[in-house]
Amino acid sequence: MKNANIGISEEHKQTIADQLSKILADEFLLYSKTLNAHWNIEGPDFHTAHVYLEALYNDQQGIVDTVAERIRALGHYVPAQLQKYLQLTHLSEQPLDKNDSQSLFAELLRDHESIIVFLRENIKPMADQLKAEGISDYITGLMEYHEKTAWMLRAHLN
Repeated sequence: MKNANIGISEEHKQTIADQLSKILADEFLLYSKTLNAHWNIEGPDFHTAHVYLEALYNDQQGIVDTVAERIRALGHYVPAQLQKYLQLTHLSEQPLDKNDSQSLFAELLRDHESIIVFLRENIKPMADQLKAEGISDYITGLMEYHEKTAWMLRAHLN
């Protein structure tokens, strides 16, 4: 692929692509875990939770796609193997003993909060050190989405 001439050095583009690949892995694993929750949830609040989880996994699918497109816009290829995602992600994939909304939402909340922390740690370095203000802004938007989702999951758990 022809190098993207976008005012960011090749070295910085590599660093950005590497960080975005970690974000992509987190987002893809969260997408998978949200699908799992949607498909397997049980309990008296099944319908409401099932519908909410469908909205969440649809949002996640869009996020996965836009993160991948950001990597491509830098002139890099996107990691797209499940094994690679498991190597890059900050999240864990642990089977739960229960498929009730409380258990599933608590697990998803932990993941959203973990992603929030990682995104927050990357906002300033993207802008200040790597001169990628657009990526920094994009990551800020992702963080805000995860903060709102975490709040809603927390509200369900209280």
